[in-house]
Amino acid sequence: MDSINALLLFMDSLLGSAPWFPFVLLGVGLFFTLYLGFPQIRYFKHAWGVLRGKKHDDDAPGDTSHFQALTTALSGTVGTGNIGGVGLAIFLGGPAALFWMWATAFFGMASKFVEVTLSHKYRVQAANGTMSGGPMYYMERRLNMKWLAVFFAVATVICSFGTGSMPQINNIAQSLNATFEIPHMVSGGVLAVLMFLVIVGGIKRIARFTQVVVPSMAVLYLVGAAAVIFANLDNIGPAFVSIFADAFTGSAASGGFLGATFAYAFNRGVNRGLYSNEAGQGSAPIAHASARANEPVSEGMVSLLEPFIDTIIICTVTGLVILASGAWTEKFENTFQRSDLVYLAGEYSDQEARDRQQLFGFLTGVEEGVERFSGTLSVVGGRASQEGYTLLHARSVAEDVRYFDGGQLHTGSLQIVDGLPAGTDAGLTIRGKSLIHSAALTTKAFTYGFFGEYGQYFVAIGLVLFAFSTAVSWSYYGDRAMIYLFGVGSLLPYRVFYCIAFFFASFMDTRLVWNLAAVAIVIMTMPNLFGILLLHREMKDSVREYWDETRIYGYDTSGKP
Repeated sequence: MDSINALLLFMDSLLGSAPWFPFVLLGVGLFFTLYLGFPQIRYFKHAWGVLRGKKHDDDAPGDTSHFQALTTALSGTVGTGNIGGVGLAIFLGGPAALFWMWATAFFGMASKFVEVTLSHKYRVQAANGTMSGGPMYYMERRLNMKWLAVFFAVATVICSFGTGSMPQINNIAQSLNATFEIPHMVSGGVLAVLMFLVIVGGIKRIARFTQVVVPSMAVLYLVGAAAVIFANLDNIGPAFVSIFADAFTGSAASGGFLGATFAYAFNRGVNRGLYSNEAGQGSAPIAHASARANEPVSEGMVSLLEPFIDTIIICTVTGLVILASGAWTEKFENTFQRSDLVYLAGEYSDQEARDRQQLFGFLTGVEEGVERFSGTLSVVGGRASQEGYTLLHARSVAEDVRYFDGGQLHTGSLQIVDGLPAGTDAGLTIRGKSLIHSAALTTKAFTYGFFGEYGQYFVAIGLVLFAFSTAVSWSYYGDRAMIYLFGVGSLLPYRVFYCIAFFFASFMDTRLVWNLAAVAIVIMTMPNLFGILLLHREMKDSVREYWDETRIYGYDTSGKP
């Protein structure tokens, strides 16, 4: 697992975590924002009108309504990115990361408008009678780039596991275990069976499922969040100030949080923003291609609402809960994951400015004076008896560290090699206090409101609904890609394997799953961004023709340029 995790980290360093990626993603969104004249602002009101049915046509080809397509796409985006993703972004980049998530959503509204319109325009009817669309179809049918279409379709299948299935059940299982003490494998097994029962029915059953679940889960989650926000109302102002004040400078150290540079906050905010709203990734166009509409631009209008709902509303609420509660700077009792810890030579304290600076330098790779510890620790009654080292876990100085072997406090020696437990010692369970992240951080923050400890149940239930519906929608994205690659006969094997992977991911290493997701997102996003840029003129012509037809047939022209 360490080798796989190291490979994924290396790939991510060249892709999503590389300095060039946020600029490419935001750059494409900025280009279409300017080129199309700020469609996310000018067409916003009209988009709501289309969603309410002002251009509805029951006779148009398709499998779902505008609303069902929107909820299916939203269920694919409103998931762990809104709960665990925001928690991870703030854990890594501080409050500033939330600002860059907003920026990604704003410019992403334009990107999504374009990708959905083009994908709907070149959709086809599959052999089983359902509509099949997505970027792979405009890549082949319009750009004549079969090779790019195949690459994108393969990336979509990989991504259906790397972002759609595995991180979702992993976070569900963690949350249910932490809240209700339900074993990870039990959560994974039960939900894998339910998953199969839903997705085997295809897009119509999926759409009926999402149109009920998405609004319900959003209301439930917002009620729980409001209880925290209003209980900590005095902290909301400072939270907003920190988001904007640190946006271009990086986030300063606070409590157990050792700080984050501007570059790191920028990169993590954009990266987590993409994971949350998927604007530019090319996934949502697959869901929208099923919508009943004769005008592709009308479906594009509906889609630009997604990043607004997903990130600017739901992610902001999550971020305010985390920041206002102060949970992001506090250390909590937790089980340490091997991929998240490192032993350092020397003793450091996060209460000393000089030590914080050195540790921050180590985490950012600019401090050469901090070295990894190698040696033997003597452990008596679960606690290391000697000094001269510091254990970092979750980018924070660990406290009250205990070692367990088979559930019992460990006594014996512990061999550390280059900062990590070696050999058989790698199997020891390590517990203590440190910062927490992802869904665990959001869950803890929800207990700082009017509901107290009961607040965690809003996150647990919300996460189950959010993440499960995301996995359901991503199964549809994957099976459309499988139809494109291998035909309708590949659907059942894919769906079975999808559910099996869903089960196994329930008890995998969290960081390993998130690293897989980070790599999978980028290999799907880049071909789509390349493709929509090549078709920028066609997109502008399509928008102009849409408004001309809207005026001629007397529809509501709110937002018309």
